[in-house]
Amino acid sequence: MSAPAPSMYTPAAKAMAEKLSLKMGRANLDEFAATLMELAKANPNIVAVTSDSRGSGKLGPFGQALPKQLVEVGIAEQNLVGITAGLAACGKKSFGVSPSCFLTARSLEQIKNDICYSDVPATLIGISSGVSYGALGTTHHSLHDLAVLRAIHNLIVIVPADNFETREAIRFAAQSPKPVFVRFGKAPMYDLHEPGTRFTPDQAIQIGNGNDFAFLATGETVVHAVLAAGQLESQGLKGRVLSVPTIKPLDTAAILKAGHECRALITVEEHSVHGGLGEACAAVLMQAGIRVPFRIIGMPDEDTITGAQADIFRHYGISMEGLSQSMATLLAAK
Repeated sequence: MSAPAPSMYTPAAKAMAEKLSLKMGRANLDEFAATLMELAKANPNIVAVTSDSRGSGKLGPFGQALPKQLVEVGIAEQNLVGITAGLAACGKKSFGVSPSCFLTARSLEQIKNDICYSDVPATLIGISSGVSYGALGTTHHSLHDLAVLRAIHNLIVIVPADNFETREAIRFAAQSPKPVFVRFGKAPMYDLHEPGTRFTPDQAIQIGNGNDFAFLATGETVVHAVLAAGQLESQGLKGRVLSVPTIKPLDTAAILKAGHECRALITVEEHSVHGGLGEACAAVLMQAGIRVPFRIIGMPDEDTITGAQADIFRHYGISMEGLSQSMATLLAAK
């Protein structure tokens, strides 16, 4: 029997989550599957397409409840994208579900041509993204997907941070007339947003109102930025966190506002430091002529270490402790 995976949160981080009144939800993938089944029961035109991934995509219950609305293509990701596109072209609201590492590398040409260039209202769901596969290593890590998909015209790219953002992203995708890609990891996530928060696909969601600093984060890294902001506030620094669920189109107004108002900015992503959220934010700030202490935190240009997702996050400073130290250092150097 293998040892259990280490917790994503140190005891100090768990204590901070409790201090901030954060409640643990479920994995965003579970929230995705539940939301998709709810929508599909109400709309028989919604279909899921999987590449031997109904288990890892949490679609087992979907297949049992709605067997006529699930298509299994086997381990053939290029075919999955083509079939997902074809179903969308025929009037179905299709969701193609497959591991991000294979979906966005092996099937990139099909995403570009069959879905985006053909302008069909299909949704692609990248599961087990980033370093969710942990010790399976580089072949199974997806640290390139945001970079390559940002460069493809006519594709909305969404990376939800918690269960709320997940529900709203899937509801949006089910109604979208344009192609959508949604990226998920595997870990259970804290609920981050207050009741009444609105999700608008092209807008960041601000948590906190301070001007000492800002973390601009996306996906499963957002919670670590929220915890780091809490730790910094206990040290007398008050800042904000921007959850940036939509990588494309990007909320440039929120980025510029943070650049004008805050003393230092750090972007955080479970992705290569090349081509993702960080470089997108840097381009927005630079082209607007905003000069502010700035750092991109993600995976550097190297073979990632082997280990569980929590080990990899901590090694690269994506943790409450790592992010708060990085921000303190950036502010001190100003």
